Amino acid sequence: MFATLTGLGLSTAAGLNAYIPLMVVGVLANVTDAVKLPAEYAWLSNGWVLGIIGVLLLAEFVLDKVPVVDHVNDIIQTAIRPAAGGVVFSATSAASHLDNSTWMTEHPAVGWVLGIVTALIVHLVKSSARPVVNATTAGVGAPVVSTVEDAGSLSLSLVAVFLPVLVLVFLAGMIAIGWVAIRRVRRLRHTRRATRAAGAR
Repeated sequence: MFATLTGLGLSTAAGLNAYIPLMVVGVLANVTDAVKLPAEYAWLSNGWVLGIIGVLLLAEFVLDKVPVVDHVNDIIQTAIRPAAGGVVFSATSAASHLDNSTWMTEHPAVGWVLGIVTALIVHLVKSSARPVVNATTAGVGAPVVSTVEDAGSLSLSLVAVFLPVLVLVFLAGMIAIGWVAIRRVRRLRHTRRATRAAGAR
C-alpha cells in the first residue's frame, strides 16, 4: 500500500510540475537513505542529471508564471509531465519493500502506466483551468496560481516520500481547493458577462 501511495503522490505532483518530484527523488536518493532507487533508475541521482533537471525546473518556474507563455508551456509539457509521472512512480518501487509487497516490483509496467495516467489527468485539469484563470483575471492570476501549484507539487512530493499514508488526505485537500477555485472562477465569469450585457443595453 505504501508503494502505491508514494507513487500516486509523486505522479500527481508531476502532473503539476514535472521537475519537482524528479528533483526531490533524485536529491533524496543522492544525499539520504530516504529513497533507495532500483539499479535501473540510479541515473536519477547522478549529479549531472540533477543539474539538468535543476535548469529545466528553473525554466518551468519562470515560464509557467507568464500569461500566454504558460499555455504554450503546458502544450509542451503534455508529453513531459506524464513521462515524469511514470518515472517517479516506477523509480520509487523500493517503497514496496516497506509493506513486504513485491507485486509492483514484479510488474514494473503497471507502475509506469499508473504514473503516466495519474500525471496526465492532473496535467489536463491544470492546463484546462489556466486559460480560464488568465482570461478572468487579465493574466494577474497566472503567477499566483503557478506558485500555489509549485508549492503543492513540492509539498506532495515530500509527503509521498516521508508520510505516504497522508497522500490521500493531501489529495482530498487539493481536490477541495480546486473545486472552490473553479466555482469562484465560474462566478467571476458569470458576473463579467452580466456586467457586459448590462453595459450593452
